[in-house]
Amino acid sequence: MKGEREKAVCSILGVALILSLMCGVCAQASELPWMNDSIAKMEQSLVAKYGDGVRSDARRGMEQVAEFWRSEDGGAADFEAFVDQNFAGDAATHTAMFDRFEGILEKLSGHMNEIGLACRWQTDLDIGPILPVDEIFAGYEPSAHVLDDFFQDKIAFVVLLNFPLTTLEQRLTDGTQWSRRQWAEARLAQRFSKRIPAEVNLEVAKISSQADQYISTYNIWMHHLVDAKGNRLFPAKMRLLSHWNLRDELKADYADAKNGPAKQRMIQKVMERIITQTIPAAVVDNPGVDWNPYTNEVKPAAVKDADAEASLPKDLTNEREPDTRYAMLLGTYKAAKMVDPYSPTAPTLIARRFDEDREIPEARVHDMLVEIVSSPLAPKVAKLIEKRLGRGLEPFDIWYDGFRSKSAYSPEELDRIVSAKYPTPGAFEKDIPNTLTKLGFPADDAARIAQGIAVDPARGSGHAAGATMRGAKAHLRTRVGANGMDYKGFNIAVHELGHNVEQFLSLNDVDHTLLAGVPNTAFTEALAFVFQSNDLMLLGLEPKRDGKAEALKTLNDFWGVYEIAGVSLVDMAVWHWMYDHPEATPAELREAVITIAKDTWNKYYAPVFEKKDVMLLGVYSHMIDSYLYLPDYAIGHLIANQIEAQIRKAGTIGPEFERMAIYGSVAPDLWMNHATGSVVGTKAMLSAAENALSVIKAGGGK
Repeated sequence: MKGEREKAVCSILGVALILSLMCGVCAQASELPWMNDSIAKMEQSLVAKYGDGVRSDARRGMEQVAEFWRSEDGGAADFEAFVDQNFAGDAATHTAMFDRFEGILEKLSGHMNEIGLACRWQTDLDIGPILPVDEIFAGYEPSAHVLDDFFQDKIAFVVLLNFPLTTLEQRLTDGTQWSRRQWAEARLAQRFSKRIPAEVNLEVAKISSQADQYISTYNIWMHHLVDAKGNRLFPAKMRLLSHWNLRDELKADYADAKNGPAKQRMIQKVMERIITQTIPAAVVDNPGVDWNPYTNEVKPAAVKDADAEASLPKDLTNEREPDTRYAMLLGTYKAAKMVDPYSPTAPTLIARRFDEDREIPEARVHDMLVEIVSSPLAPKVAKLIEKRLGRGLEPFDIWYDGFRSKSAYSPEELDRIVSAKYPTPGAFEKDIPNTLTKLGFPADDAARIAQGIAVDPARGSGHAAGATMRGAKAHLRTRVGANGMDYKGFNIAVHELGHNVEQFLSLNDVDHTLLAGVPNTAFTEALAFVFQSNDLMLLGLEPKRDGKAEALKTLNDFWGVYEIAGVSLVDMAVWHWMYDHPEATPAELREAVITIAKDTWNKYYAPVFEKKDVMLLGVYSHMIDSYLYLPDYAIGHLIANQIEAQIRKAGTIGPEFERMAIYGSVAPDLWMNHATGSVVGTKAMLSAAENALSVIKAGGGK
């Protein structure tokens, strides 16, 4: 294990050299001396052929082509012949061209997606050992050459000549008046707004695969955690993935009156060791050793609880993990930097994430997050939590789960119920129609949607891999142990099912496949949260909600946003730090992340928790392999709150979920106005939390 991780570090650090070599061939579109004359000449030619009405479209299209045309694409005569042959000067030709591209790109994207899934099958799924060749396949990106090919074959130039590239400002302002077809045309042009060489795409895919693999195998064997007296607080065979399962176990431990606080403090210490990289390399995904996370002492395991033989290093020490976590994060930064030169309108990953992926300006997102973490409601909710716990807050209470409506069943009983119901991934898949009808989907729709979803055993915590071609299946990946699915796995699986249902509807039922999906990742997270919040109901274990129960759920939602908003601010600050320190080492990045996490905590959370210099906001695994993804969770919670309010108003989940999902990938505020009648923001969440506190106070304060 140690050797594999050190090789991974060396591989990631080698990216810096690769980047410097590749930048030498990062030739941007040069200013060709003949281009302006050719554009003027062809503008007159096209006006003569089609009439003066095409003048502005023709000039815009040629200028868009010129932005990406390179000397190797041809000289003036080639450019002029291309424009003459491919400009769609009448409505019928323009429509035919649009239809061609929409149909072909759907098939191309769909089949490439299926090839990619096949290449990652062994590494993504818990179906046996991973061979070295499996990791090579996982790093292969079959579509890496497509964009390059489309520019070389001039297919991309046909799009740029005939369909408008738009700015974020245009999409946010003019887009409110666009037709569905205009939105689809805008999305078509956006696909060719960058000319990224295939070798760059391949290298980015390789680096991303390495980071994914590192994260998906970062497990802690909990029965092998011991305290100073040698006590084992966690049950045998408990293997938790960082950070997801560690956090979820911490939440579940609120139900353990006897050992819960001790278990939670131990998990917090494990998290801190991971963040600081003082975790012994020997304990990562290794049931062959016992570990005291407080003293950092490592010994050969005194008990065996793994089905397979555990690995035991010849020279067992507590030598720490060699900053692998931050080498991986630095690798994703280097991968992003490879793309920067080919993205003139969004020249950093930060800009691409906010301006292109989210289509919500970074400043607006930052202000929303700060509004949540600095809300005067936070200390009020914290006091309520203290009252319910009967003690002062500890840092791990940032994940307090006690507001959530609980069944009369213990975590162990929940595990037994779930494992009996879903002993295999196939059992969960077979039950999807029933699950969807419980959520209010009409029976016919539930059956149709279920036919489009396959359930696979995940090697990691689970994820949803959507289809990109009508008729292809979406894949729900969920972790299922030898004894069946446990409650944590079920909770995650229900969340991923929400993703899959959105993916199915927003692809198969949308009017244009170029509009498939939702505005950004936060929206699909929001829709998935709607499913996840009903997990106990789906098991038949949730009591009927009254006014107090609804108020408690709202406070649970608020506390969850309060936590993830701080995590998101850390993620954003870390990416700014990396761009400001492009030559940083993994060790320097480690210290920066710890400092940023502590500073964020001290500014927004220390006044509430009355504890300073806490680093827990830096534990999320998404930060390492997901390229500034975490703000989507915070935005997603805010959106989910707005969506759930609309669903409560409508009285059912299924039909409203379908109505929202099929609106497709348009601007966020436009989508949200269609879904709920208001734009994306914090107002609904903060107002609901304030009302919920009033309800609880009126009922006695608990």
